[in-house]
Amino acid sequence: MTHGKNGYLDINGGRLYYEMAGSGRPVALAHAGFVDSRMWDDQWPAFTQRFRVVRFDLRGFGKSDPATGPVSRRDDLYQLLRQLDLGRAALVGCSLSGENVLDLALEHPELVSALVVVSATPSGFEMQGPPPPVLLEMMAAMQAGEVDRASELQNRLWVDGHTRQPEQVDPRVRMKTSEMNRTAIENGTWAVADAQPPNPLTPPAAQRLSEIQAPTLIVAGALDHPEILRAAGVMAAAIPGAGQAIIADSAHLPNMEQPEAFNEAVLNFLGAAP
Repeated sequence: MTHGKNGYLDINGGRLYYEMAGSGRPVALAHAGFVDSRMWDDQWPAFTQRFRVVRFDLRGFGKSDPATGPVSRRDDLYQLLRQLDLGRAALVGCSLSGENVLDLALEHPELVSALVVVSATPSGFEMQGPPPPVLLEMMAAMQAGEVDRASELQNRLWVDGHTRQPEQVDPRVRMKTSEMNRTAIENGTWAVADAQPPNPLTPPAAQRLSEIQAPTLIVAGALDHPEILRAAGVMAAAIPGAGQAIIADSAHLPNMEQPEAFNEAVLNFLGAAP
């Protein structure tokens, strides 16, 4: 195994923090849009034993610079892959980053050797039904600057899911996500960077899933919102040759709640991908 390294890359006018370790085929881990790259802590030792792995904090999250305006997450990821000279990489993206890795695979298929899309909807996917009440409460708390309340409501929405109470979830997972999500809340990242992202993929991925060329695995937690599970089924059916793994006893972050099951599914997929 190569020695690990970490540091910052200057990308699109800001610094993105990254870590890289391992050797072999490159794999990039991109985190969900309410935590940071520490969400992959339970994957890092196992994945770096087999691959050259990079994880990074999105702009406005973790150790990366705060966002100062709308951010093209897709282009940030593209620039990061180019600056690190990874060549063709397997992209593992969760939630917001799952959408981004799909978009990047359509825009730059030459950079993508495989895709793992976790707890995500493709760009342009139309959610059905009313939004969860907790989502509206969370957005109101964020707008009011109520950091503690917004942090807890993010946990209720994404970590607990719509069928569980907080006491039914591993308290270590909830504590860790609370530590991570406060940075983005305090930075106002969603309102600044993601409320109206620039340069959306046109046409969006939801209309182009059959064009995906890379081997693809769709992953979702069985206790996630029904629309996330519906999107997983749509993607698995439309992307040529795609596999699907539904992780039991987990909601939006199956890699944190059920790391052994997640690691087994993803490492088996990556090991078999050409």
